[in-house]
Amino acid sequence: MEILRLKHVSKIYGTKVQYTALNDISLSIEKGEFVGIMGPSGSGKTTLLNVISTIDPPTSGEVLIDGENPYKSDSSKLALFRRRKLGFVFQDFNLIDTLTIGENIMLPLTLDGHKVSVMEEKLKDVAARLDIENILTKRTFEVSGGQAQRTAIARAVIHSPLLLLADEPTGNLDSKAAKDVMELFESINRDTGVTTVMVTHDPKSASYCRRVIFIKDGQFFNEIHRGDSRQKFYQQIIDVLALLGGEANDLDTIRL
Repeated sequence: MEILRLKHVSKIYGTKVQYTALNDISLSIEKGEFVGIMGPSGSGKTTLLNVISTIDPPTSGEVLIDGENPYKSDSSKLALFRRRKLGFVFQDFNLIDTLTIGENIMLPLTLDGHKVSVMEEKLKDVAARLDIENILTKRTFEVSGGQAQRTAIARAVIHSPLLLLADEPTGNLDSKAAKDVMELFESINRDTGVTTVMVTHDPKSASYCRRVIFIKDGQFFNEIHRGDSRQKFYQQIIDVLALLGGEANDLDTIRL
Protein backbone atom coordinates (compact mmCIF):
# COMPACT_ATOMS: atom_id res chain seq x y z
CA MET A 1 0.00 0.00 0.00
CA GLU A 2 1.35 3.40 -1.02
CA ILE A 3 1.54 6.05 1.70
CA LEU A 4 3.35 8.77 -0.21
CA ARG A 5 3.53 9.61 -3.92
CA LEU A 6 5.20 12.61 -5.53
CA LYS A 7 4.27 13.21 -9.15
CA HIS A 8 6.55 15.51 -11.19
CA VAL A 9 7.15 17.84 -8.24
CA SER A 10 9.10 21.05 -8.85
CA LYS A 11 9.81 23.92 -6.48
CA ILE A 12 10.99 27.27 -7.77
CA TYR A 13 11.85 30.19 -5.50
CA GLY A 14 12.02 33.85 -6.47
CA THR A 15 10.34 35.90 -9.18
CA LYS A 16 12.89 38.04 -11.04
CA VAL A 17 15.81 35.76 -10.29
CA GLN A 18 14.51 32.22 -10.09
CA TYR A 19 16.13 29.32 -8.31
CA THR A 20 14.94 25.77 -8.97
CA ALA A 21 15.24 23.85 -5.71
CA LEU A 22 13.40 20.74 -6.98
CA ASN A 23 13.10 19.74 -10.61
CA ASP A 24 10.49 17.20 -11.74
CA ILE A 25 10.85 14.70 -8.89
CA SER A 26 8.62 11.62 -8.88
CA LEU A 27 8.83 8.93 -6.21
CA SER A 28 6.64 6.66 -4.14
CA ILE A 29 6.99 5.26 -0.63
CA GLU A 30 5.10 2.20 0.58
CA LYS A 31 3.46 1.74 3.96
CA GLY A 32 6.01 0.68 6.59
CA GLU A 33 9.13 1.70 4.64
CA PHE A 34 12.09 3.45 6.28
CA VAL A 35 13.58 5.73 3.62
CA GLY A 36 16.57 8.06 3.80
CA ILE A 37 17.07 11.09 1.56
CA MET A 38 20.64 12.18 0.89
CA GLY A 39 22.50 14.59 -1.35
CA PRO A 40 25.20 17.27 -1.26
CA SER A 41 24.55 20.62 0.47
CA GLY A 42 22.08 22.60 -1.61
CA SER A 43 20.80 19.52 -3.44
CA GLY A 44 17.22 20.18 -2.39
CA LYS A 45 16.79 17.45 0.24
CA THR A 46 15.37 19.75 2.94
CA THR A 47 13.09 21.43 0.39
CA LEU A 48 11.87 17.97 -0.58
CA LEU A 49 11.12 17.14 3.06
CA ASN A 50 9.29 20.48 3.50
CA VAL A 51 7.15 19.73 0.44
CA ILE A 52 6.35 16.23 1.75
CA SER A 53 5.57 17.59 5.22
CA THR A 54 2.94 20.05 3.86
CA ILE A 55 5.00 23.04 5.04
CA ASP A 56 6.04 24.31 1.59
CA PRO A 57 3.71 23.78 -1.40
CA PRO A 58 5.29 22.65 -4.68
CA THR A 59 5.34 25.12 -7.60
CA SER A 60 4.08 22.33 -9.84
CA GLY A 61 3.30 18.64 -9.54
CA GLU A 62 1.31 16.74 -6.96
CA VAL A 63 1.91 15.39 -3.46
CA LEU A 64 -0.36 12.54 -2.34
CA ILE A 65 -0.30 11.30 1.25
CA ASP A 66 -2.48 8.22 1.75
CA GLY A 67 -4.13 9.05 -1.57
CA GLU A 68 -5.02 12.60 -0.49
CA ASN A 69 -3.51 15.88 -1.70
CA PRO A 70 -3.24 17.91 1.53
CA TYR A 71 -2.43 21.10 -0.41
CA LYS A 72 -5.99 21.12 -1.77
CA SER A 73 -7.34 21.62 1.77
CA ASP A 74 -7.91 25.02 3.38
CA SER A 75 -5.43 26.16 6.02
CA SER A 76 -7.38 24.89 9.05
CA LYS A 77 -7.92 21.45 7.48
CA LEU A 78 -4.26 21.36 6.46
CA ALA A 79 -3.16 22.16 10.02
CA LEU A 80 -5.38 19.33 11.31
CA PHE A 81 -4.04 16.92 8.69
CA ARG A 82 -0.46 17.82 9.66
CA ARG A 83 -1.17 17.40 13.37
CA ARG A 84 -3.03 14.10 13.12
CA LYS A 85 -1.30 12.27 10.29
CA LEU A 86 2.31 13.47 10.47
CA GLY A 87 5.02 13.25 13.11
CA PHE A 88 8.10 15.51 13.02
CA VAL A 89 11.60 15.14 14.45
CA PHE A 90 14.09 17.99 13.95
CA GLN A 91 17.82 18.43 14.40
CA ASP A 92 17.38 20.95 17.22
CA PHE A 93 14.61 18.97 19.02
CA ASN A 94 12.08 21.89 19.03
CA LEU A 95 10.98 21.19 22.59
CA ILE A 96 9.16 23.78 24.70
CA ASP A 97 11.30 24.84 27.67
CA THR A 98 8.35 25.82 29.89
CA LEU A 99 6.90 22.29 29.75
CA THR A 100 8.18 19.13 31.41
CA ILE A 101 9.45 16.26 29.24
CA GLY A 102 6.13 14.44 29.76
CA GLU A 103 4.09 17.50 28.82
CA ASN A 104 6.19 18.00 25.69
CA ILE A 105 5.52 14.41 24.62
CA MET A 106 1.76 14.71 25.23
CA LEU A 107 1.46 17.98 23.30
CA PRO A 108 -0.09 16.49 20.10
CA LEU A 109 -2.74 14.74 22.22
CA THR A 110 -3.35 17.85 24.33
CA LEU A 111 -3.93 19.94 21.19
CA ASP A 112 -6.39 17.33 19.98
CA GLY A 113 -8.35 17.39 23.25
CA HIS A 114 -7.79 13.78 24.34
CA LYS A 115 -8.88 12.67 27.81
CA VAL A 116 -6.19 12.94 30.47
CA SER A 117 -6.45 9.21 31.28
CA VAL A 118 -5.88 8.31 27.60
CA MET A 119 -2.94 10.71 27.35
CA GLU A 120 -1.30 9.33 30.48
CA GLU A 121 -1.68 5.75 29.25
CA LYS A 122 -0.14 6.59 25.88
CA LEU A 123 2.65 8.55 27.56
CA LYS A 124 3.44 5.55 29.77
CA ASP A 125 3.65 3.23 26.75
CA VAL A 126 5.81 5.51 24.59
CA ALA A 127 8.13 6.47 27.47
CA ALA A 128 8.72 2.79 28.23
CA ARG A 129 9.46 2.06 24.57
CA LEU A 130 11.99 4.91 24.41
CA ASP A 131 13.43 4.26 27.88
CA ILE A 132 12.73 7.75 29.24
CA GLU A 133 10.28 6.99 32.09
CA ASN A 134 12.71 8.40 34.64
CA ILE A 135 12.92 11.89 33.09
CA LEU A 136 9.22 12.68 32.45
CA THR A 137 9.03 15.28 35.26
CA LYS A 138 12.29 16.99 34.32
CA ARG A 139 12.60 20.16 32.25
CA THR A 140 14.25 20.25 28.85
CA PHE A 141 17.43 21.92 30.17
CA GLU A 142 17.92 19.10 32.71
CA VAL A 143 18.35 16.33 30.13
CA SER A 144 21.09 15.35 27.66
CA GLY A 145 20.92 15.86 23.89
CA GLY A 146 20.21 12.18 23.37
CA GLN A 147 17.36 12.27 25.91
CA ALA A 148 15.98 15.44 24.31
CA GLN A 149 15.90 13.72 20.91
CA ARG A 150 14.23 10.65 22.44
CA THR A 151 11.62 13.05 23.85
CA ALA A 152 11.13 14.59 20.41
CA ILE A 153 10.71 11.12 18.86
CA ALA A 154 8.20 10.17 21.58
CA ARG A 155 6.21 13.36 20.84
CA ALA A 156 6.32 12.57 17.11
CA VAL A 157 4.92 9.04 17.48
CA ILE A 158 2.55 9.28 20.49
CA HIS A 159 -0.46 9.94 18.22
CA SER A 160 0.43 7.03 15.87
CA PRO A 161 1.05 9.16 12.77
CA LEU A 162 0.71 7.85 9.24
CA LEU A 163 4.10 9.29 8.32
CA LEU A 164 7.12 10.08 10.53
CA LEU A 165 9.40 12.78 9.07
CA ALA A 166 12.88 13.49 10.40
CA ASP A 167 15.27 16.27 9.37
CA GLU A 168 18.91 15.54 10.34
CA PRO A 169 17.77 13.92 13.63
CA THR A 170 21.35 13.06 14.67
CA GLY A 171 22.87 16.39 13.58
CA ASN A 172 23.35 17.72 17.13
CA LEU A 173 24.30 14.44 18.82
CA ASP A 174 27.59 12.75 19.62
CA SER A 175 28.29 9.38 17.97
CA LYS A 176 26.97 7.26 20.88
CA ALA A 177 23.71 9.23 21.15
CA ALA A 178 23.37 9.23 17.34
CA LYS A 179 23.68 5.43 17.25
CA ASP A 180 21.08 5.08 20.03
CA VAL A 181 18.65 7.39 18.24
CA MET A 182 19.04 5.58 14.91
CA GLU A 183 18.50 2.21 16.59
CA LEU A 184 15.31 3.71 18.04
CA PHE A 185 14.09 4.88 14.65
CA GLU A 186 14.80 1.41 13.27
CA SER A 187 12.97 -0.40 16.08
CA ILE A 188 9.96 1.97 16.02
CA ASN A 189 9.66 1.46 12.27
CA ARG A 190 9.98 -2.31 12.66
CA ASP A 191 7.67 -2.69 15.68
CA THR A 192 4.93 -0.17 14.87
CA GLY A 193 5.18 -0.16 11.08
CA VAL A 194 5.16 3.66 10.93
CA THR A 195 6.37 4.83 7.51
CA THR A 196 9.51 6.91 8.10
CA VAL A 197 11.29 9.41 5.84
CA MET A 198 14.57 10.93 7.06
CA VAL A 199 16.83 13.56 5.53
CA THR A 200 20.45 13.13 6.59
CA HIS A 201 23.97 13.90 5.39
CA ASP A 202 25.41 11.24 7.71
CA PRO A 203 26.11 7.90 5.95
CA LYS A 204 26.14 6.01 9.25
CA SER A 205 22.65 7.23 10.13
CA ALA A 206 21.44 6.52 6.58
CA SER A 207 22.68 2.92 6.84
CA TYR A 208 19.82 2.20 9.30
CA CYS A 209 17.26 2.89 6.54
CA ARG A 210 15.95 0.15 4.25
CA ARG A 211 16.27 2.36 1.16
CA VAL A 212 18.16 5.58 0.45
CA ILE A 213 17.15 8.05 -2.28
CA PHE A 214 19.88 10.40 -3.51
CA ILE A 215 19.15 13.77 -5.09
CA LYS A 216 21.48 16.18 -6.83
CA ASP A 217 20.73 19.70 -8.09
CA GLY A 218 17.07 19.20 -7.20
CA GLN A 219 16.70 16.05 -9.29
CA PHE A 220 16.45 12.35 -8.55
CA PHE A 221 19.96 10.86 -8.91
CA ASN A 222 19.85 7.28 -7.67
CA GLU A 223 18.44 4.94 -5.03
CA ILE A 224 19.84 1.89 -3.29
CA HIS A 225 18.25 -0.80 -1.11
CA ARG A 226 19.71 -2.37 1.99
CA GLY A 227 20.20 -6.12 2.00
CA ASP A 228 21.11 -8.22 5.04
CA SER A 229 24.32 -6.35 5.88
CA ARG A 230 24.18 -2.81 7.25
CA GLN A 231 27.96 -2.57 6.90
CA LYS A 232 27.77 -3.31 3.16
CA PHE A 233 24.93 -0.83 2.78
CA TYR A 234 27.01 1.82 4.57
CA GLN A 235 29.82 1.23 2.06
CA GLN A 236 27.37 1.51 -0.86
CA ILE A 237 26.12 4.83 0.54
CA ILE A 238 29.71 6.12 0.75
CA ASP A 239 30.28 5.04 -2.86
CA VAL A 240 27.20 6.85 -4.17
CA LEU A 241 28.10 9.99 -2.18
CA ALA A 242 31.56 9.90 -3.77
CA LEU A 243 29.89 9.74 -7.21
CA LEU A 244 27.64 12.63 -6.27
CA GLY A 245 30.55 14.87 -5.43
CA GLY A 246 29.67 17.88 -3.30
CA GLU A 247 31.81 19.63 -0.75
CA ALA A 248 34.30 17.63 1.29
CA ASN A 249 32.69 18.81 4.51
CA ASP A 250 29.57 16.80 3.65
CA LEU A 251 31.50 13.77 4.85
CA ASP A 252 33.12 15.42 7.85
CA THR A 253 30.69 13.87 10.28
CA ILE A 254 31.01 10.23 9.26
CA ARG A 255 30.46 8.30 12.46
CA LEU A 256 32.04 4.88 12.65
